Parts: sequence; C-alpha cells; structure tokens
Amino acid sequence: MRKHESDLTTLELPESSPAAESTAEPVQGAGEAPATASETVSRAEYDQLKAERDQLFDRLARLQAEFDNARKRADRERQEFRDYATGSVIEQFLPVLDNFELALKSTGTAQQMRAGVELIVKQMEEVLRQMQISPVPTVGEAFDPRVHEALGSVDRDDVPDQHVAEEIRRGYRLRERLLRPAMVRVAHNPKQISE
Repeated sequence: MRKHESDLTTLELPESSPAAESTAEPVQGAGEAPATASETVSRAEYDQLKAERDQLFDRLARLQAEFDNARKRADRERQEFRDYATGSVIEQFLPVLDNFELALKSTGTAQQMRAGVELIVKQMEEVLRQMQISPVPTVGEAFDPRVHEALGSVDRDDVPDQHVAEEIRRGYRLRERLLRPAMVRVAHNPKQISE
C-alpha cells in the first residue's frame, strides 16, 4: 500500500511534451534510481488538486440535477397549462351538452325537436364565437385551396366559374389559423368560360 501512495505523489508528463524532453536526464547505473521525465508533486499539492477536482465534480453533479429538475418542472407546468386550457374550453361546452340531453328526453313533436336543435346550434355557435373561432366563408366565394377542399365540381350558370357552389362540411379558423378546411363543390360555369 505504501508503494501505491508513493506512485500517487509523482505526476508523470507525457513523453512527447517539451517539458519532458528538457527535464530528461541521462540514464544512470542499475543501482541508482532510474531517471524519469517526471516532476514530483508534494502531498499537499496533490491533496489540493484532488479537492478541487472533487469540488468540480460535485458542482457538475449539482448543475445536472438542477437542469433535470428545471426540465421536469417545465414539463409539469406545460401539462398543467394544457389541462387548464382544456378544462376552460370544456366548461363552455357543458351547457350545450345539457341542452342536447334535455332535447333527447323531450317528448315533443318533430317540429318542436327541430326548433330545439336549432337553438342548441345557435348556442354552440355563440360559444365558438366567444372562443374566436369563426367559420370559413364558402358559398359564393372564389375557390381558395388554402381554406377550401374541393370534393368535385358542378355545372352551374348562377355562380361564377371557379367559385364555391356548395358547402359539404363547414371549415373553421381560430383567429387567423385554419383549424380545418371547408369541404366544398366548385362551380363550373360553361357560359363564363366561352366568353
């Protein structure tokens, strides 16, 4: 064990370094201690370097732990925000769902059911409007592939060529962002093409 400690007190320089070449001494006889390109380091210097190294490793471990904790906290906050946003949206649709359930329980005529469903649709549109969700304009508008999805064309004389003739499924925007395109049929007006 004593020999191992003495090995730790010497710091060997790489053989190719200029310091190793300048401190190299000629080889001594077999009975003498071999001359090496080494520099002796005192035990106090060794302990100081070891303590500094340990402090740096400790600091690195703490920084890694802080980084991991910050990342986990950010993920948790992001999930909490998503849950909060989802909850506030769902809360606005619950009265609409309640009205649908009341409509299903009603025993009125078909005309009364239709009037009830129309009121629920208006209520739903109001909730969407409050959330700044608006329908994509369709019938009579020029076909725009950025907001319209063409399902086919129809021959129509009353609508300009390459304008939307029918809306199959309504599209929606959240402010300026397209949520889903409107599915439409595009007018093909032969009279307008020949002119």
